[in-house]
Parts: sequence; C-alpha cells; structure tokens
Amino acid sequence: MASYVSAIGNERFHFPDLAALLAAASPRRSGDELAGIAANSDSERVAARFCLADLPLQTFLDEAVVPYESDEVTRLIIDSHDSLAFAPIAHLTVGGFRDWLLSYTADAPALAALAPGVTPEMAAAVSKLMRNQDLIAAARKCQVTSAFRNTLGLPGRLASRLQPNHPTDDLKGIAVSCLDGLMFGVGDAVIGVNPASDSVPNCMAILEMLDELRQQYDIPTQTCVLTHVTNALQMMERGAPVDLVFQSVAGTQAANRGFGIDLAVLDEAYAAALGLKRGTIGQNVMYFETGQGAALSANAHHGVDQQTLEARAYAVARRYKPLIVNTVVGFIGPEYLYDGKQIARAGLEDHFCGKLMGLPMGADVCYTNHAEADQDDMDTLMTLLTAAGVTFLIAVPGADDIMLNYQSLSFHDMLYLRSTFGVRGAPEFEAWLERMDMVSPGGRLRELSPQGAGARLLAFAKETR
Repeated sequence: MASYVSAIGNERFHFPDLAALLAAASPRRSGDELAGIAANSDSERVAARFCLADLPLQTFLDEAVVPYESDEVTRLIIDSHDSLAFAPIAHLTVGGFRDWLLSYTADAPALAALAPGVTPEMAAAVSKLMRNQDLIAAARKCQVTSAFRNTLGLPGRLASRLQPNHPTDDLKGIAVSCLDGLMFGVGDAVIGVNPASDSVPNCMAILEMLDELRQQYDIPTQTCVLTHVTNALQMMERGAPVDLVFQSVAGTQAANRGFGIDLAVLDEAYAAALGLKRGTIGQNVMYFETGQGAALSANAHHGVDQQTLEARAYAVARRYKPLIVNTVVGFIGPEYLYDGKQIARAGLEDHFCGKLMGLPMGADVCYTNHAEADQDDMDTLMTLLTAAGVTFLIAVPGADDIMLNYQSLSFHDMLYLRSTFGVRGAPEFEAWLERMDMVSPGGRLRELSPQGAGARLLAFAKETR
C-alpha cells in the first residue's frame, strides 16, 4: 500500500495511505474531526489537495480504501467497474479530471457515457478539489432521468417529494397533509410517509390509503411507506400496493449491516418489486436515502472520511437503477455536519457525486434543532441545489416535520424555486394538475373553487378513517 508525501513551504506532511490522504484533503467538517482523521491544519489540508491533484485516477482501481476481501461494497465497486466507459479519462490525474469536468468537452452525453466508469472514490476525490461553484457547474451538466408513473430528471424540471408524516400515523392527518401538498403542486417525485410505527399492518394501512388516494384521482405519481426493506418484502408477499421499495444505505458492508441489510436482501427486494410491474411508463422501483456520517455513527467507517463513504453508498444505489436517491444532508446532526456552512457544502458534494455516478439525485435540505443552522441556511442550499439541477427536493407542511422532529423545506419553498428559476414539475404530473384545474397552463397555482378539485380532495381527507 502506497504512502504519500507533500510539502507546503517548509512544512512536510506524510499521509500513510489513500484513505488518510482523502480525509486530509476534505473540507473541514465535524464528523471527520470526531473520528480523528481530519487535517490538523489548513496547511496540511492544502498539502493533501496538492498531492491528491497529482494522483492518477488509476490509483483508485489499484488501492482500495476499505479492503476488498472483507467488504462487499468494495467488491461491488471494483467488480462492476466499466473499464470501457472509464477509458476516455483513464490517463488523467484527479486534478486533470477536475479540469475536464469544467471544460466544454464534458457535456451531458459525455458525462452520461462516463458515469459507469466513475468509482465513488474518484468522484469524492475530485469533489475535494472543487469550489462550490465548480460542484454546481459540473452537476448541472449531468442529465439523469428515471421513470415509474412520471418522468423525473428532465432539463428544466424540479420534482418534489411530499412528506406527510404524522406522529401517531393517523390516516386522516396524513391525508390532510397530502391534500395540502397537492394543492401546492408538490408530490411528483413520490408521496412518501415515514411511519411512526414500523409494524407491517400499520405500514400496509398507510400504503393502502395512499394508493386509494392516487387511484381515486388518477394521480400520475408513486407512493411509498419508508419502512425497512424486509417489511416491504412482507408487504409485497401479502399483496400490498408497493410502488417503490425504500431503504437507507451506507458505504461499507459493516454500516449496511447496522441497517439490517446486505446486497443479497436488496437484490431480493429489487426482483420482487420489478415482478409487480406497477410502473406505467418505467420500472425504476427503488428509493434510497443516504447521509454523510452514517458509517461513522455506526462505528463502521474504517478510518475513511465521511464524504468518501457517502459516495460509496451511491455505488450500492447505482446497482438497482433507482427512481430516486436523496441525501438527508443535515439530519444526522452537528456531530457530523456542525453548521449551515458544512451542511451546504455537504449537500453540494453529495449531489455532484451522485449525479456524476449516474444517479437521479435529490436532497432533503434539512437540519436538526441542535445544529448551528437555521432556515436562512436552508434557503441558501435549496437555491444552490436548484441552480445545480437537482432532480427533486423534499417538502413537509410548514417545513417542520412533527414526527421526525427536524426542520426541512415547506411547500411554499417549492413555489419560490419554480417562480425564481422557471423550473416545473414532472410533465405528466403537471398535466394532471392542469386537468384538475389546480394550475394554469403556465404552471401557476389557481385559486380554488368550492366545486373544484380541491373540494373533492378535501372530501377524501374528511372521509379517511
């Protein structure tokens, strides 16, 4: 295993292996400091970046940051690597890769062809050399589309997940929150509920109510109860209307074991969901969530920095051709991303790395109440991500998730982004909103009438038990 040496002025720095070099090159964040792997000074951080910039990309295929023999995620990364797709950049260093990504040559078709050849470690490494504007500019050029009942990721489009969580899983409360979101044109990425109780009967009751709502009003979207993948398997066995299989994933085998999963169970769930054939225009049937710090919080990080491990989680997601993936960027807490600045940087990194690897990448722009962040920080990040071409964002009533007890985005925030950037929802969903007389042909919300669609949806919410 190689070691790396770099100097800044009269100071000389030694990095014992590739993982140490990547960690030292990372922008400052509390999680890496908690793990004791961060650079000890700005000089060391700059020295690591100089060294990383001169590193050939081939190095990431020759040296694993987590051992191949003991980690199935590493084996997945190496064994599924597309050398033909990698060939156009195989001669580059990490610094040269950054220059190429920001060049005119790296257009949408070139980036799409390259994606199978980019390993997570390559994506993470090049992101460490990029300023925020570089992450935005490069990610915006990546076009990744997916489909189930509508089409996500098209240019000029910004989808949204409607998150109608309820602290007691009250069906009427969930239905009213669904109504609220739909009135704002939110919900084309998915109507997804995090259940307060993970029991299979409870999850099935929520899912059946959501599916009844979708079918009664012919809404071209997909529904999901974000329960454990093994619960989803049981629900499918019992005939529940499962559109998307959800699972949180991480970047090491040990961290995924902490989630109660491995690749074999994900393979089983993926095959089962495909077998249902519930999609009407596509069969992207998986929904994954990730977040920097997940492996560290499980003591399963192997001395690797949290951003590199986050990118490795995208290799797990990529295996299953998901409909959507999102980083829950500020959810784990200030122990891992301390303040608004660190959360914003992480969100841009995650989005860039996911899109570069070919994923339909979204974000939950969020923070916990004990973080050094506020809603102004979230305004900044959601604006930057929209400029970067994010596939979807998550919105909850009033930006306050009363079940998970954290702060996210509101339905009103989606209106701000659409009006400011001129982005629109998924085309099939937008056409449904027009048919329901909820928006004008230009996408603007209409005032609701007592006889209109809003009244009919409200009736559904009132009748829900």
